[in-house]
Amino acid sequence: MVTLRYDEGTIRIEDAPDDVARLSFVEADPRSETHRAPAYRYPFLRRTCADRGLPTDDRVLDLPGIGALSTAYDLRGYQTEALEAWRDAGDRGVIELPTGSGKTVVAIGAIAALDAPTLVVVPTIDLLEQWAGELEAEFGDTTAIGRLGGGDQRLEPITVATYDSAYLRADGIGDRFGLLVFDEVHHLGGAGYRDVARLSAAPARLGLTATFERPDGAHEAIEDLLGPVVYRRSADDLAGEHLADYDIKRIEVELTPEERASYEAHQGTFTDYLAASGLQLRSGSDYQELVKRSGSDPEAREALLAKQCAREVMMNADRKREVLADLLDRHRGDRIIVFTAYTDLVYELASRFLIPPITNETPADERREILDRFRRGAYSRVVAANVLDEGVDVPDANVAVVLSGSGSEREFTQRLGRVLRPKDDGGRAILYEVVTTETAEERVSRRRR
Repeated sequence: MVTLRYDEGTIRIEDAPDDVARLSFVEADPRSETHRAPAYRYPFLRRTCADRGLPTDDRVLDLPGIGALSTAYDLRGYQTEALEAWRDAGDRGVIELPTGSGKTVVAIGAIAALDAPTLVVVPTIDLLEQWAGELEAEFGDTTAIGRLGGGDQRLEPITVATYDSAYLRADGIGDRFGLLVFDEVHHLGGAGYRDVARLSAAPARLGLTATFERPDGAHEAIEDLLGPVVYRRSADDLAGEHLADYDIKRIEVELTPEERASYEAHQGTFTDYLAASGLQLRSGSDYQELVKRSGSDPEAREALLAKQCAREVMMNADRKREVLADLLDRHRGDRIIVFTAYTDLVYELASRFLIPPITNETPADERREILDRFRRGAYSRVVAANVLDEGVDVPDANVAVVLSGSGSEREFTQRLGRVLRPKDDGGRAILYEVVTTETAEERVSRRRR
């Protein structure tokens, strides 16, 4: 008789026959005179025992009681397709849908369909509160909703946790859930966060994202832990019927003569170092090598600082402010979100144009108050530095202005998604992308789009 038990993030296999002991992911444990496998391999291990007709005493999962779950959501056609694709893939895999398309609804449908204790993992406290509210509204009459994060450590049959809190408790709760849901699943690619999935025996796993993009190639690790992308729809696929039709307009600006001189000087210092050192920046790892060298090489440090200075010049160009002034005037009757990459610029624009600012320095209560007033129409515009890209329930807007940002496709998709919720008047959304010409920002713009 093969006995399977959960033990601190592993599956302990007692009396393992040779054909189980020889599996590539199974290792002998001389201390306990048993064998062990990573907890996330539990479904495959269980299936292997069944396929080979091995009598098995399965004591892995210790699932809490849960009431009969149901949801009042009426899933849209593409949401039903996504859920069915995930179920057809063995209740494993990643669903990629644009911001505003209702990924949470698909997950709630999955929880109700499996009727299983579930751990939902999210990147921020804001998202933890949003998910907990949705789950309480749907399932609160049937089962308790727990929270791990934000000072709360209450474990329930359905629990929402931040990635940080789930990581800290991963080996102690890995046998408590039948379904794992990872919102903004690209965060799972972080080496530490992978333990949340790796140390869990939950057979069913669902990842949610707007863009399954990992520049470091970590998406392969995510696929190993959860499964591949099983359903994907873009904003273009859903625009018109389920999301607002939209336009993206690129506005080019030039640097002033003073800015041009500064930009070229800093950029020249950077490129001269690359030429002299033989270092080519073709990937993120190449850039990390430059950062590593800067710790001991003064010339490398000078080059890195020069690169940062050149980036600040091109992304904070004075003429971008002039363009923003024109756009705010042109869209004075619209609801506008302005995105930048720099906190200092947020405060400058907030003061100049009397726009409420939101940065990572903004207290949570103040941020919620600003967004609530934006939702109610007391404010018609906000300016933010990165913090509204993900993890925040942003009220409807119909105009986005991107003054600066990274080359990340995900970041661009998240910002576009902030204006894509269907409009009551059926109007089109618009995103303006303001780019300085004859600078590296042109390449950044091409990469993210």
